[in-house]
Order: sequence, then C-alpha cells, then structure tokens
Amino acid sequence: MVVYDRLVSPAILALVPVGTARIFAGKESGRHHMVQDDINQLLLRLAQGGRRVVRLKGGDPFVFGRGSEEALHLARHGVRFEVVPGITAAAGCSAYAGIPLTHRGLADGVRFLTGHAQDGHEVDYDWAALVDPACTLVIYMGLAALGHIAGRLVAAGLDPAAPAAAIESGTTGRQRRVVASISTLAERVRADGLEAPALIVIGRVVELAAELDWFLPGAGEAAAQPAVVS
Repeated sequence: MVVYDRLVSPAILALVPVGTARIFAGKESGRHHMVQDDINQLLLRLAQGGRRVVRLKGGDPFVFGRGSEEALHLARHGVRFEVVPGITAAAGCSAYAGIPLTHRGLADGVRFLTGHAQDGHEVDYDWAALVDPACTLVIYMGLAALGHIAGRLVAAGLDPAAPAAAIESGTTGRQRRVVASISTLAERVRADGLEAPALIVIGRVVELAAELDWFLPGAGEAAAQPAVVS
C-alpha cells in the first residue's frame, strides 16, 4: 500500500509494483484532498489492519513535510515504522538553479523557513534576527506571501538590493527560475507568472546563479547531462 503526496512525480509512481494499491493524500495551499488528521488516522488504520504501508513524500519527510506528525501518531499508538530521509527542496532546487546554499566568503550558514502560516494568518518572525548577510534564507511555500516577507525583511534592515531568487518546480523539466533583488522579486514573479510549488532563496549566494546555471529544463535528459559531475 502506497499513500502518496502531490509532489511525487509520475516517474516515481511508475516504480511502484503493479498490483500495489495507491491512495492519493495530496495537499496544496487552500485545497486539501485529505486533511492532516485524516492522513494520520488513515496510516494508523492501515497499519493496524496488517497492511505494510509506504508513506511516499516529495523531498525530506522531516523538513516541512509533516512526517514527524505522522510518525508521532503511529508511535503513540504502538505502531513501528522506519524513516527514509530524502533530499529536501532547499538542497535539490537550489543546486538545480545554480545557487549554492553556502559559499566561502558569501554565506557560512543557512536557515530554512516556511512562508505558509496556519489559519489564514500572516507569516511572522523575528525579522531583525533574520537579517544576516552571511546567512542564506530559504523559504518553503512562500510564493503567496512573497511580497509580505520581502517587505518585512527590508523594513527590518535587509538591503533592498539583496539578491534573491524564486524557483518553480525545481529539479524537474518544468523548472523556471527568476533572479532579482529582494525588493523587486515579487513583482518579477508576478510578471513571469511563476506558480507553486516554488522555493525562495535570499542571500549573497544568489549572485553566483548566472555563472553556475548548468541545468537545461525541458531540453531532454541527454542535453542536460553534465560533462563533469562533482
């Protein structure tokens, strides 16, 4: 039995053996096929019914993936489980966009944040604490709140000219990337029509994107293969 999320690609689903039952449990902003409590209960019910269940997620289940909530629900009901870590979107999408998360002389740290607040509230942080030129900010699910986030960071002291990028459908053939200043990124994203899923990267490492732009989305696998892999 495979319970899978919206961001699991058809190519991955094609690896599921024929005859294995699949249940879609995808969620996107403002539209949930199945709410989280129902997913937790589904996994518990299947496991207690003697089924071997794969909970298939995109990225890493413990980085904004609600995997820990699901695992806790199972653990508190005495169900054993195994966690297989994945490559989180911050690492995968930034690498495919030619943006290192850290780089000597530009960034010696990175922070992962969510741009999605619960119950319709605006996302809120200690914005001044996030303004650190030596730290890269990566914002998951932040496309809808991008203007608000950018404005709060600039108001807290971030240079309006600080480099930033938005990456749509990173690591896939549909990947698109917009690079701009933090003060103009939201406008550029709207003009280019970027849509979720998208990742936001803010920091001096974005300056390297033009030189490290190696991926050719939509060009086919052969054209995208590098001559050197490091």
